[in-house]
Amino acid sequence: MVSREPSVRDPLPKGDHKVRAVRAMFDAIAPRYDLVNRIMTLRMDVGWRRRSVRSLGLQPGSTVVDLACGTGDLCRELVRAGIAPIGVDLSFGMLAAARTSAPLVHGDALRLPFSDASLDGATCGFALRNFVALEPFLASLARVVRPNGRIALLEVAEPANPVLRRGHGIYFGKVVPRIGALLSDGEAYRYLPRSVEYLPATAALMDMVRAAGFADARRTLLSAGIAQLITATRA
Repeated sequence: MVSREPSVRDPLPKGDHKVRAVRAMFDAIAPRYDLVNRIMTLRMDVGWRRRSVRSLGLQPGSTVVDLACGTGDLCRELVRAGIAPIGVDLSFGMLAAARTSAPLVHGDALRLPFSDASLDGATCGFALRNFVALEPFLASLARVVRPNGRIALLEVAEPANPVLRRGHGIYFGKVVPRIGALLSDGEAYRYLPRSVEYLPATAALMDMVRAAGFADARRTLLSAGIAQLITATRA
């Protein structure tokens, strides 16, 4: 029997089902993940990651965990800034495809294998919507990042301008899946635009960051609002 391709009307996975689905998806797209990222963002993702690292404002030699590190893009940017990164990812496929000299850990960002207040900071690129829940993720961050340590969370966003928002919606919802299907895994790149639905409203998200124990929480829109950078300091 031929299995039915997932429909855009199908409910998004939750709980343990989401963990399994996300891990399998990233295992599948790992070999060509970097290539598809560069093409579908017109290489803007490179600049976004560099800005994320600069926003930490940490001294060279600081130790920073990069959560959902994927193939190591942010780890490489951290190394260029003189920072010592540790990459953590749930996907074996992503870790196997990683191109970084940083130590890598197969692990769950909601249950980090680090001592309390042992890290100077944390980064996370385009993964907030892939975690099962944001509150335990932020609580995990707050536990391992030292007081006055910094976090930089990079994620997709929607432009405030209605014309730009419509154009971005068409590109992200229609063009990106076709690029993904051509170069990688079509099902995965149909899921990624829909996964934005997992993100809470901006005010609720920022409240979560502050409630977890981070001060000076700030949200900056990038590239006319198609990406967002959330930075904060551990209280």
